[in-house]
Amino acid sequence: MASNLSGADPKIKEILEDDKTDMLAATSVLQQKATDIRNQKVNWQSYYQSRMVSQEDYNFIVAFDVNDSQKREGLLRRDRNQCAQTFLNLLGHVSKDQTLQYILVLIDDMLQEDRSRVEIFHEYANKKKEPVWGPFLNLLNRQDGFITNMTSRIIAKIACWSQTPMDRSDLHFYLTWLKDQLKSQEHKNKIQRVKVVPKKELKGCYNIISGANSILFGMSLADAASLAQEFDALESTAPSSPRAGDRTEIYTERGFDEPGLSDGEISNNEYIQSVARCLQMMLRIDEYRFAFVSVDGISTLLSVLAGRVNFQVQYQLIFCLWVLTFNPLLAEKMNKFNVIPILADIVSDSVKEKVTRIILAVFRNLIEKPEDHQVAKEHCIAMVQSKVLKQLQILEQRKFDDEDIVADVDFLSEKLHSSVQDLSSFDEYATEVKSGRLEWSPVHKSKFWRENAQRLNEKNYELLRILIHLLETSKDPLVLSVASFDIGEYVRHYPRGKNIIEQLGGKQLVMQLLAHEDPNVRYEALLAVQKLMVHNWEYLGRQLEQEAGAEKSVGKGAAPVAGKAFLRACESSDSTVTWLK
Repeated sequence: MASNLSGADPKIKEILEDDKTDMLAATSVLQQKATDIRNQKVNWQSYYQSRMVSQEDYNFIVAFDVNDSQKREGLLRRDRNQCAQTFLNLLGHVSKDQTLQYILVLIDDMLQEDRSRVEIFHEYANKKKEPVWGPFLNLLNRQDGFITNMTSRIIAKIACWSQTPMDRSDLHFYLTWLKDQLKSQEHKNKIQRVKVVPKKELKGCYNIISGANSILFGMSLADAASLAQEFDALESTAPSSPRAGDRTEIYTERGFDEPGLSDGEISNNEYIQSVARCLQMMLRIDEYRFAFVSVDGISTLLSVLAGRVNFQVQYQLIFCLWVLTFNPLLAEKMNKFNVIPILADIVSDSVKEKVTRIILAVFRNLIEKPEDHQVAKEHCIAMVQSKVLKQLQILEQRKFDDEDIVADVDFLSEKLHSSVQDLSSFDEYATEVKSGRLEWSPVHKSKFWRENAQRLNEKNYELLRILIHLLETSKDPLVLSVASFDIGEYVRHYPRGKNIIEQLGGKQLVMQLLAHEDPNVRYEALLAVQKLMVHNWEYLGRQLEQEAGAEKSVGKGAAPVAGKAFLRACESSDSTVTWLK
């Protein structure tokens, strides 16, 4: 199975052949240390005399540990079974790090000389009726960085070059280990800094809403107090979290050479490229791709890529995403992890041709590989939304020796231009919401909401749920401001919108933003609260339009316009305005 690269696209093999130099660079630290370790010969006689190894194991390792490759080849032909037995016994009984390092280098060199030798370990395990992976997986728990990463390299070779696939439970353990190594790098590669924001005077919601500077226009003091009481009740029952007025902000970033890094952390930082190389090998096998996704592997790759990593690591991790996209099902699901916006940011800053090439290859697969044409269309729209078209125009002006880059640029330009022509305003809005990168784009206008508000009910309120999720999780003031505005406009233009927003938990989240530290977020949240409370929207809408024309100097959404219109709407309503249910 694995030796034939089941599920691998021929182009993967082609690029792997082209990138042999890159692959060597990816493991350079490991290889340099391996070279040093090879020169530190082990005194096998002392292990035999202390009875730490058997006579059979001693005879084999002494005969095998020579510089003559032909002698090693002859020994392996004569006694393959003893080879596996000796190496596994040594791995299980030797505890000294230096000796374990040497044994692992011997095994890795043996496999590198001839890929078919991975079957030696499988044949031995089958005879013993034992899993082949146990002795190697146990070594991943060691503290020495070279031991764990050389072991990982050997596991990847056996898993990818053998006819026998890796067992499900062992595969899960190994891929989880690789993922955890990447996650640890995400934290260790940051510069550590601590910033404490002085504690400010705490202002309650009552002070914010009913004070002289309140922007809840048209509200009586009694109504404002009622709203404030409900908000404070929400605050008192919500889980404790930092408030805008009572906040200690701590953030950490750490660099390789900064004080505070232990020797172990520094040594582990050297091996991230080796970890990525193992993933590059494993994800060429289709059966292993789904296992990696199941351990949250895609999110981990993207979280590392979203941080500060060098171009070599960028290339390797994007390569992993690229091979994943050769599976049509995974290609369809990929942008649910926001892969397109993250890669679009990287390609806009990239100065390395190979990084640009691999990102364009990912984009092309995201359009070509999905069997659902609607998904491919959504990916095109997401690329347009992420400003990929602009980057393609820049790339078209550059000269590239690589024909693949030129072909991919032409392909993507054609597809994206075609998608723009067919793009409706609602498609554009849906793509923006799904990307999680809200901004004051043209779709956030009254005309759009008059025509499309009811469409947010489609697919079980999918877009509304995303907006509400952004209100709950986003830290970006712009995203929070736009999401609050959209919630308010939905309620304003859809008669049953208020009840739906309340059922989905959106009302509570908007109200919590009334105390947000950013004034724009507070402003949009307060306007959204107004829209959630008022009933006579038809009258208010006319007043807003009239006053906006008469007072252009005030600007969109300014306090005097909204305030007077809101007050008149309240006064003209036949029934008392019900502020809160």
